[in-house]
Amino acid sequence: MATTAATTASIHAKLEKSPSKAGMLVFGVILAAGISYAVINLLSDLSGVRTSSAWAYLLLGVALLTALGFEFVNGFHDTANAVATVIYTHSLEPHVAVVWSGFFNFLGVVLSSGAVAFGIISLLPVELILQVGSGAGFAMVFALLVAAIIWNLGTWYFGLPSSSSHTLIGSIIGVGIANQLMAVKTGTSGVDWAQAANIGKTLLISPVVGFVCAALLLLLAKALIPDKRLYQAPEGDAPPPLWIRSLLVLTCTGVSFAHGSNDGQKGMGLIMLILIGTVPTAYALNHAVTARQSQEFVMVSTQAADTLSHYVSPSAVIGDARDDVTAYIRTREFNPNTMLALRTLVSNVGNEMALYKELKHVPADRTPNFRNDLYVVSEALRLMQKSGQPAFAPADATVLANYKKYIDNATKFIPMWVKVAVALALGLGTMVGWKRIVVTVGSKIGKDHLTYAQGAAAEITAIATIGAADWFGMPVSTTHVLSSGVAGTMAANHSGLQWGTVRNLMMAWVLTLPASMLLAGFLFWLFRRISA
Repeated sequence: MATTAATTASIHAKLEKSPSKAGMLVFGVILAAGISYAVINLLSDLSGVRTSSAWAYLLLGVALLTALGFEFVNGFHDTANAVATVIYTHSLEPHVAVVWSGFFNFLGVVLSSGAVAFGIISLLPVELILQVGSGAGFAMVFALLVAAIIWNLGTWYFGLPSSSSHTLIGSIIGVGIANQLMAVKTGTSGVDWAQAANIGKTLLISPVVGFVCAALLLLLAKALIPDKRLYQAPEGDAPPPLWIRSLLVLTCTGVSFAHGSNDGQKGMGLIMLILIGTVPTAYALNHAVTARQSQEFVMVSTQAADTLSHYVSPSAVIGDARDDVTAYIRTREFNPNTMLALRTLVSNVGNEMALYKELKHVPADRTPNFRNDLYVVSEALRLMQKSGQPAFAPADATVLANYKKYIDNATKFIPMWVKVAVALALGLGTMVGWKRIVVTVGSKIGKDHLTYAQGAAAEITAIATIGAADWFGMPVSTTHVLSSGVAGTMAANHSGLQWGTVRNLMMAWVLTLPASMLLAGFLFWLFRRISA
């Protein structure tokens, strides 16, 4: 016990050391370069935008800073989890670990697919997405971000590894419910409960997966790897044997990369909504789509319209095609008119694309409506595929899936400068706020000091879980998976748990969803009143 106390004391002494001036200088240069890159590219994109209102640019600046502030606070929590094990096993010096983790977080963000970002957006009420440039749309975005920042800051202050994923999902549900309650007429959408349930299951199950899998992995390692050094706590401030140290650094690297590829996307999706709402001419449509791809889009639009014709009822009638398809997305109620409206919208989109030749040639006054047409077509096809209604023949389903890829390529894109800005915000947040969460994960979950095998088992479990969630486009909490993984290894090792910390973690886990829902719902109501 005395050895454990001495080891912990030596780690805490390291945590209090200030980073070297050379390291700070290098980080400052990298930060300045990244900010310059993001700003230059943003200004380049805006150079073709014609607006006489300075209000749009002011709103854009405030919204972007708020969204990056969310990612900055996210860095306090989730990125700090990745370095806790290498610090508490003396595998890396604290500031080296933070920089190392930050670099691979950056790579994870930059190389991410964007699937998680747009999975988050699909939870939002459809009419708010279609009117994101309106007062209601901006009230939604600001309510989500401000609520998440407030809750994350509060839990960080008390050293609780709260989940930014959990917080953001709760905020989205809160805004959806508030939007439904505030509707003057019935039929306004609130929450996509089916999608929310799927994401909620992921967030609820992931801590259990982390606990059980990390415990089993530790027991498996004990059965297969006889080296006793792997199951011992560090002594003094000596680093572990080289192969163990390499393993721990490798797992830290994997968690950092996986975290960037998953959690970094949450802010990206909201930033894209902000850009679409304030400067749709530049960001509503993907101008990187080539002329050849645009012509292919026209051809697959014709194929998709012909395919949908097979499922149109002769008795179907429509009013406004987009309104009818939007109603289907909002209510999930399919009727014969829905298919006719969808086919009409697909035909209209294809005809317009043939007229404009390329996405970058779509007129500024038509861009928001054209994007909204593409968005509702994509969402309707997604819901039809998911519900199985109507039951498309396999060949027809293949045609429609190919068509949807072209639509998503036109609307679901993330510029590289957005990824760089998010990665920098995450990294800077880690630099500023990592200590509180590292101390909790490293020394306050179990009664004994973290062993090398426990750190590796927890992080390998986190890599696998986050990687799987990223593959399926589902958000998952790095915090929940890793902290529950550490708890699982402590239980499997009979090290004992500090139930006060575990109780606080569980309280944060249980309270995050309702607290963020209430906070975001109230803020949405408040911002709507202000913008009315």
